[in-house]
Amino acid sequence: MLTGFPAGRWQMMPKAVVFALLILVCMPLLVAGCATEQAGKPVGEIVTDTPAGMVRGRVMGDVAVYRGIPYALPPTGARRWAPPQAVPDWEGERSALAFGPACPQPASLPGNIYATELGATDEDCLSLNVWAPANAEKAPVFVWIHGGSLTSGAGSLDMYDGARLASEQGLVVVTINYRLGVLGYLAHPGLSAESGQGISGNYGLMDQILALEWVKRNISAFGGDADNVTVAGESAGALSVVMLMTSPKAKGLFDKAVAESAYMVTMASLKEERSGLPSAEATGEALARKMGADDVGALRAMSADKLVNLSRKAGYFPFPVIDGVYETGQMVEIFDKGEQAPVPVLAGFNEGEIRSLRFLLPPIPKSAEAYEAAIRNGYGELSGRYLELYPSDNLDASMLATTRDAMYGWTAERLAASQTAYGHPSFFYLFDHSYPEADRLGLRAFHASEIPYVFGTMKKAVAPWPEIPDTDEERALSEDMMQYWASFARNGQPVADGPPDWPAYGNTATGMIFAEEPKTWDLLARERFDLHEEVVCRRRAAGDIPWNWNVGILSPPLPPKEAACE
Repeated sequence: MLTGFPAGRWQMMPKAVVFALLILVCMPLLVAGCATEQAGKPVGEIVTDTPAGMVRGRVMGDVAVYRGIPYALPPTGARRWAPPQAVPDWEGERSALAFGPACPQPASLPGNIYATELGATDEDCLSLNVWAPANAEKAPVFVWIHGGSLTSGAGSLDMYDGARLASEQGLVVVTINYRLGVLGYLAHPGLSAESGQGISGNYGLMDQILALEWVKRNISAFGGDADNVTVAGESAGALSVVMLMTSPKAKGLFDKAVAESAYMVTMASLKEERSGLPSAEATGEALARKMGADDVGALRAMSADKLVNLSRKAGYFPFPVIDGVYETGQMVEIFDKGEQAPVPVLAGFNEGEIRSLRFLLPPIPKSAEAYEAAIRNGYGELSGRYLELYPSDNLDASMLATTRDAMYGWTAERLAASQTAYGHPSFFYLFDHSYPEADRLGLRAFHASEIPYVFGTMKKAVAPWPEIPDTDEERALSEDMMQYWASFARNGQPVADGPPDWPAYGNTATGMIFAEEPKTWDLLARERFDLHEEVVCRRRAAGDIPWNWNVGILSPPLPPKEAACE
């Protein structure tokens, strides 16, 4: 325990002074929790004074780590399915030595390479974690939103450990928990009636916004710059980034955005059937009936675990909702109007996204002829272009590529193109790196495989994740990616020592490809992007067809040409 100097000011001291103080305190007094200074081990505890109250963290080398800081009251009882309420400022110290519990979620299915040990789960889960360099002063802030289909995950996963980004790149890293699944996204007329705004759903998004408000208010106490916040995420975390970019309630809470493998899905309207989807309230009512609940009171009477398990059995899948308050229109429409957050964007996708997500694929047709017939039926006069890009000579590869491009590739380039059109610097990438164990499993550049390289946590990627070899080549790629991402968080320009400068997205659609090493790549995915953009545009114009999940051989007949879509 450090005493004798103002809490929150240790960041400004030279590391040698900090270590000397720690040794002076720990060795003579033998304070519980202190340890000798050894590589990778804690050297002491530290108290930092924040506007919310004092928090006790742990010093790990030259990084201070604060775990499990609550940013919202427990969303239990009457607060279940309600906007989160900020934790009142506290007096005295609050321990931030252990991660908070993960939010309730279903157990991982057997064979899932993303399965991990979460530890305890609890409905009282709205906490965040901070990694701060020992000498931080107005350091750029990197807020990470975990993925997991809005159904699973936690900010405490080892792969999201922010220590290296903090110690080597000078970032203050924050990871958060937010409500998931039925507890995070259920819309229901009974819940809307309780709301003063007449809305329901989007509770996970509300949590993320409150966490960003907490960061805005408190992060300077950890040495972070509240006016230089990057919000970042992968998969559902990247979807969340896009939702934050289009939410009026999140305006001004962040200054840059990183979206890794985002998917700009068709969202249901709260009360009306639109875009081929039933209203979110109707979906919630149907789910409640399947779970045996007549009203909101019966839903609240169920335990969180029971709700999670019953909703999973009922086939519920969480999505954001157009409620008119937190989301005012389809995300793609907000971008078209230029009403999104006016911030630089770094966005990209992985070459092998669907290799680890094959449940997203329909059964492969029995023949090339059957495949081509389905494509001609679905894509009409665009089928020639389609079959050039996704030919019938290798059905597995073409179907993997179709779903990848329609979900993740189109979204990434759409983000870069939209921001560029409104004068905001944008940077586009493709991650196409693999290694022996991933290749052995047929998982080259699989979904989320870039994360350990971005965080420098390759040694923390444990089975069933394909083991990453500890080689100079792997470490070099990770170092480059850490530098690019940290540089973007610092000043909006991704730069690394040695590799080429990352060209901004523009009329030539330039980007970066990360394979064995970083390389620039012109016209990265333009033909594919243009095809899927026209398909999405026609479906939007028709107004009764979703534009995701029903691509390739599942595509319904394409609506007629629209002048605005050519």
